[in-house]
Amino acid sequence: MFHRYFAKAAIGSLALLGLWPIAQADDRTAPVPLLPKYQQECAACHTAYPPGLLPAASWQRLMGGLGKHFGVDASLDEASTREISAWLSQHAGTYKRVTDAPPQDRITRSSWFLSKHNEREVPPAVWKRASVGSPANCAACHTQADKGSFNERDIKIPK
Repeated sequence: MFHRYFAKAAIGSLALLGLWPIAQADDRTAPVPLLPKYQQECAACHTAYPPGLLPAASWQRLMGGLGKHFGVDASLDEASTREISAWLSQHAGTYKRVTDAPPQDRITRSSWFLSKHNEREVPPAVWKRASVGSPANCAACHTQADKGSFNERDIKIPK
């Protein structure tokens, strides 16, 4: 009884302090606090995707090809590339759904992404809305995407 009370109190305290995602670091589905350099560089153009959404090999290929990053030159200085690459590799997905690299290392082409965003869940017309634009625009529907949270309770599909 006492242990259960203590555990609930500890979890409640961590949640109030905003440290719950950090406390869940061993759970690879929990949001990892974003590296400021990663957020600064990558979120300038697109969602700063949580590193756990791709395996380390995908992140290594993406970071190694920044000169041709999906048709855009996203090159960084060597120190930034090293720092971001190391962080991405450290926090890359290791759980079952991301062990295989998706086609072209695109998160939106991974099997888990396609199963979560199937036609029953997200009708094809949704992707064509100007307010959504493409499957890569996570923040259009996932209101907490900028914090690395994609919880279903926070989804609001725009009109």
